[in-house]
Amino acid sequence: MKFRVFSELHYDVQAPSTIILNVHALRTPSQAVLKETLTLEPKLPYEEFESQSGENRFVRLNTGKAKEVVIRYEALVEREHELIEHQKLTPVAVKRMDSSVIPFLFPSRYCQSDKLNRLAWKMFGEIADTYDRVAAVSDWIFDNVEYVRGSTDAQTSAFDTITERSGVCRDFAHLGIALCRALTIPARYFTGYAHQLEPPDFHACFEAYIGERWLLFDATRLAPLNGLVRIATGRDAADAAVATIFGAVTTRKMTVDCQPTEAGFKALRRTDLRDRGFSLDAA
Repeated sequence: MKFRVFSELHYDVQAPSTIILNVHALRTPSQAVLKETLTLEPKLPYEEFESQSGENRFVRLNTGKAKEVVIRYEALVEREHELIEHQKLTPVAVKRMDSSVIPFLFPSRYCQSDKLNRLAWKMFGEIADTYDRVAAVSDWIFDNVEYVRGSTDAQTSAFDTITERSGVCRDFAHLGIALCRALTIPARYFTGYAHQLEPPDFHACFEAYIGERWLLFDATRLAPLNGLVRIATGRDAADAAVATIFGAVTTRKMTVDCQPTEAGFKALRRTDLRDRGFSLDAA
């Protein structure tokens, strides 16, 4: 399926600053960027670079004397996915996990899994199958945490969310990640463009490592799983923020869009999966 993604960010600048952006669609074996453009108003020098692991694509720009900056990104992306019968996924013990997966077991800034260990095992420890356990975590968050726009900020952590029982998509993702890690299941943060998300915005979900595959879960259920285009992954939002600002810059306006270019798109949601897992990394 091909998607056309678009984002436009308007910033007010009070003093010369540096902005590191993370809005480019990621290139992976299952996601091809067929065409893309990045424009800046005014025209400013910028540098593109990737994280060492290749999981993120960044743009670093200096605002100079500009008082306003408008950044537009547009891309045509072709993306594959795979539905997997989770009964065929064999659990992988920590001693056999690939070394690249191990960091996603550790607590991180927003995902304090060490503080949720006892609670996680009490709530989900009796579920034997790993996929069923993660699905139960995601379902519990959907049923027990209220989605409230503007209810949290950049300091809100998974521990705060399970205490307050409200949050936005990044909070739902952080809580899912923290509970999975507390259950000795590697989990990572996903950010991307989302089709049918209302109101349109960047969207956050989480992926769990099950049977040597990364499977995607969206505890908010606000967007179809097959309508997501990957921007970045990381331990939490600190690794995959859309924009990181060094200086005096405020956001005035943001526009985000994600549309399939082909007719016949059929939304695939959690209730449609039944006994199948969803992966954006097609084999």
